[in-house]
Amino acid sequence: CEAMAHELRLPLVRMIDGTGGGGSVKTLETMGYTYVPMVPGWEHIVTNLETVPVVALALGPTAGLGAARTVASHYSVMVKGLSQLFAAGPAVAAAIGETVDKEQLGGTEIHCRNGVVDEEVASEAEAFAVARRFLSYLPSSIDSLAARTPCDDPADRCEEALLSAVPRDPGQVYAMRRVLAQVFDHGSVFEMGRRWGRAVITAFARLNGWPVAVLASDPSYLGGSWEAKTSEKAERFVKLADQFRLPIIHLVDNPGFMIGADAERAGTIRYGVNAMNAIYRARVPLASVIVRRAYGIAGSAMSNAERFQYRFAWPSGDWGSLPIEGGVEVAYKSELEASADPQAHLAAIRARLNKVRSPFRSAEHFSVEDIIDPRDTRPLLCEFADLAWARLSAGRA
Repeated sequence: CEAMAHELRLPLVRMIDGTGGGGSVKTLETMGYTYVPMVPGWEHIVTNLETVPVVALALGPTAGLGAARTVASHYSVMVKGLSQLFAAGPAVAAAIGETVDKEQLGGTEIHCRNGVVDEEVASEAEAFAVARRFLSYLPSSIDSLAARTPCDDPADRCEEALLSAVPRDPGQVYAMRRVLAQVFDHGSVFEMGRRWGRAVITAFARLNGWPVAVLASDPSYLGGSWEAKTSEKAERFVKLADQFRLPIIHLVDNPGFMIGADAERAGTIRYGVNAMNAIYRARVPLASVIVRRAYGIAGSAMSNAERFQYRFAWPSGDWGSLPIEGGVEVAYKSELEASADPQAHLAAIRARLNKVRSPFRSAEHFSVEDIIDPRDTRPLLCEFADLAWARLSAGRA
């Protein structure tokens, strides 16, 4: 089956329940000898990951090679209460002194939140449904292009609600998923990996029928800051979009990489740079919309700054190397220490800086390509999708 998927360039769906490995310790008596570990046919799994969409559905306890086949996919699904996934089951874990049941060892509460598996669903029927929908956005292989679908949602639709989507108070959050629903074709947004790396939303969607890959900040989690898992999720998704030649839309509200001791211990900067590198390596067309914040190295990962920038900003745009709220005390430390009234002096500095932080000043100096009415986001992105797919259809990735 694995060889057939590669040879005929067919999407592959694995339905996995069990170990699928080389047998138990008991097989040693039957064989009469032990074998050096190897996985026959694993080269087909590697080749398929490089050439065709691969979906894995864990439909029961999956251990060892079954677990490996689940995660060796572009999209993996577990059924809550029915599926568990582990390198070795509870009986083997007991040998190292851990007494746990299957759910405690490898249920959806663990693996759909640590990024091992992309999706948690309520039933097998739902698992089959999300598999079909995932595949509907992708081509059959890297040798073809994804299909455009009929669309009755006007490309020039403008949503009044977008005018008030971003709160005027920079400390307040808002629902980015609601923004996605208003910008992309009605009912077309298909999110994957919602339960892990939660500061970024990764989804497929359509613009005037054209399939696109969507990265969007989620300010309701860590303010949208990229920590290690978020960066890992963004990297993986960008590579998937680039591999199957889907244009990328990036809706940006990123205050930077997560800071603090926990973030440093998690290796945030390494994962963050890997995500940025994936964006720079991507060859597919990319359009970014700065919805609110774009700060620091993480903010600069919105796109490849060395290429042509197909980029828009909303009037709520707020950007720089470091947020004013957190950077004033550092930048003006000596000045504040010398002041007779540091708090009053700090307030005066902030007032001066706030006068120059308007996004329109950046636009006047050509630092951003265009500041748009948020209601025009959909029409402009539909125009981008037409241009991007014309380029892809001409055979230029």
